[in-house]
Amino acid sequence: MTTLPVNPSARQLADTRAGEILGPDDYARFHERAARYDRDNAFFADDFADLRAAGYLKIALPRALGGAGLTLAQVAREQRRLAYWAPATALALTMHHYWIGPAVQLREQGDDSVAWLLDAVAGGAVLAAGHGERGNDAGLDDSVVRAVPRPGGGYVFTGRKTFTSLSPVWTKLGVHGRDDSDPDRPRIVHAFVDRDAAGVATEQVWDALGVRATGSDDTVLDGVAVPADQVLAVIPIGHPYPPYINGILRWYLPLVANVYYGIARRALDLAVASSRERRSLALDGRPNAEKGSVQRWVAQAEIQLDAAWSLLEKTVADLDEGVDHGSWWTSRLFATKEFTVSSARGVVDIAVQVVGASSVSRRNELERLYRDVRTGPLHPPNTDAVLDVVGRTSLGLIP
Repeated sequence: MTTLPVNPSARQLADTRAGEILGPDDYARFHERAARYDRDNAFFADDFADLRAAGYLKIALPRALGGAGLTLAQVAREQRRLAYWAPATALALTMHHYWIGPAVQLREQGDDSVAWLLDAVAGGAVLAAGHGERGNDAGLDDSVVRAVPRPGGGYVFTGRKTFTSLSPVWTKLGVHGRDDSDPDRPRIVHAFVDRDAAGVATEQVWDALGVRATGSDDTVLDGVAVPADQVLAVIPIGHPYPPYINGILRWYLPLVANVYYGIARRALDLAVASSRERRSLALDGRPNAEKGSVQRWVAQAEIQLDAAWSLLEKTVADLDEGVDHGSWWTSRLFATKEFTVSSARGVVDIAVQVVGASSVSRRNELERLYRDVRTGPLHPPNTDAVLDVVGRTSLGLIP
């Protein structure tokens, strides 16, 4: 059994040692590959094959369908454990997991409208998110992709989707587009596109600052026909989201936040290990950990991580238990994501400060984590959108 290089004194590290599905040998392999994937801007193909073989893509599926039957809280912990060792791998798989959990919950409530999606995943389907669009700062509330209705309830989608994580392997892409067939009553159409449908193409444009292994290329939809049974919802613009679309937000936001928590926890553990090993000339050769400044930096980082961990755990527990926060639920989810990714960025900055100039060397893992954590606040909703919604909700401007 492989012994992983971790800091045993970190209070929250128990969350990263072993998971429900994966063990130390798995994490060691993923960790070893992460630097190569980042350097080569390569998709995490070997990780994906291992994770698929281990059943990791089905962890949110019920046991009756061949899954592990994990709750949101359990999936979130699995994701932050994986992110500790392989951030880009974990982040990309979030875009698969968050479609599954809400479908399971709806079925448990007697709604089988998306049960077909669970059957598809049980059969090996890989899901991905096709929501990013150039020029769309309204997110799911609008779209620059056209959705033209067909007889029988289907639609034809035309346009471009950006940041399609899992581009090399997805088989079903969740998308949204705008239906202007009634100019006075525009609607947003949510549906799944099949990879092998005519008119679907991938344009390899992904070459980013961080989380480079996600394979988040553009997807071009050129008159792609979607059958009626793969249309999830059709909503007039400005109307509330239906249950399934609400559900994916309630899974997506905590899962993304947990990935960035995992990045920050790893960065701080590396900094702590460095401060114990590195010797200070100013302290007559004693460890850097004995410096008051290092102790204060580490204390600040631990406080930030502890607060983020507590908020993450509370949020997913409330979701699993059906706690009713009423109209504050959206703000709670937005706040959880924003606080966690902002805290994670601050913690990684502290880790770099503690380690010093060597942390920015390409040979140092911290250099990669420093880049990876930068993308956290950019995931929708970005910081501006979060502050807008939370502020207006608190002031009573959103009912």
